[in-house]
Amino acid sequence: MSPCPLIPCKPHKAPCSPSPRALPQSLRPPLLPVQRFISEDRLPHLLLYGPPGTGKTSTILACARQLYREREFSSMVLELNASDDRGIDIVRGPILSFASTRTIFKKGFKLVILDEADAMTQDAQNALRRVIEKFTENTRFCLICNYLSKIIPALQSRCTRFRFGPLTPELMVPRLQHVIQEEGVDVSEDGMKALVTLSSGDMRRALNILQSTSMAFGKVTEENVYTCTGHPLKADIANILDWMLNHNFCTAYHSILCPSALGLSLVAITAPLCLLLWQGYRLAAGTSEKVQLSSLIAAFQVTRDLIVAEA
Repeated sequence: MSPCPLIPCKPHKAPCSPSPRALPQSLRPPLLPVQRFISEDRLPHLLLYGPPGTGKTSTILACARQLYREREFSSMVLELNASDDRGIDIVRGPILSFASTRTIFKKGFKLVILDEADAMTQDAQNALRRVIEKFTENTRFCLICNYLSKIIPALQSRCTRFRFGPLTPELMVPRLQHVIQEEGVDVSEDGMKALVTLSSGDMRRALNILQSTSMAFGKVTEENVYTCTGHPLKADIANILDWMLNHNFCTAYHSILCPSALGLSLVAITAPLCLLLWQGYRLAAGTSEKVQLSSLIAAFQVTRDLIVAEA
C-alpha cells in the first residue's frame, strides 16, 4: 500500500452533513434543535467553543451546506478567521458590508462564520455586538472559539452556546478507519491505539500524526508513531521506572541522562509519569532539568523504600 500523498487529508475528510452520527456524542442531544431550526430555515446565532480538533468548524460548515446549494454558497456564507484580522476594521469592513446587503434571488438569511473569535480585540467584539443586533433579520452569526472566557458576556448572551468536548476513542476510531481506507494507509492495531492515545481527543492532530508517520515510515505502527512524534516508547518508560525503583540513585540518574540510551528531552520522558507524580509544571517553569530529575528519582525511591518498609 502506498503512503499518503504530500497533501493534507483532513479538509476533504470532514463530515459533509450535520448528521447526528457524524457529530460528537456529547453534542447529539443539544444539536437536535439546530437540526429543526435548519429544516425550518430559522437558525439562531451560535457560539461553538471547546478544544481544537473537535469538529466545531466542520459542524457549522456542514450545516451551511445543508442550508445553501453549491452555487449560492459563496454569496450566502462569509467565513473569516478572526485570528488573522482581529481588529475593529474587520468588523466595520467586510463583516458590516456582507451583513448589511440583501440577496435578490434568495430568500432567508446569510451566514457569517467567525473562526477563532477569541482572538478578536475587545473593541472588535463590542462593535460586532452592535452589528449582530442591527442585522439579525438578514444575517446569522456563528462564533467559534477555544476559550469561552475570552468572549465578552454581551456576545455570549446573544448566541446559543454549544460546547465541544474532546472526542472519545469510540468516535475517533471509525473516522480514522474511514480515512485509512480512503487513503490506502497500512496501519497496525497497536498503531491505531497509539494514534488515539497521542491525539488526546483531537481529530486534526490524529490525522496529522497518521499522515506524518505514513510518509516517514510507510507503515503506521506503535513504534513508528511514537518515534515520529518524539514521544518515548512504552519500553523506554518501563526502563525508566525500573531504573528508579530497582537501582540506586546514581545509576538511575546517569542512565536517564545518557543520550545514547534514550535521546529524548527530559520533559518528554517525564510527561507519561505525570499520572503518578505532578512534575510537568515544575519542569517547564521551575529550576533546571537536572535538579528536577533528581527530585523525581528521589520521590520514586522514597516511595519504594516506604513500600518495602511496610511489607
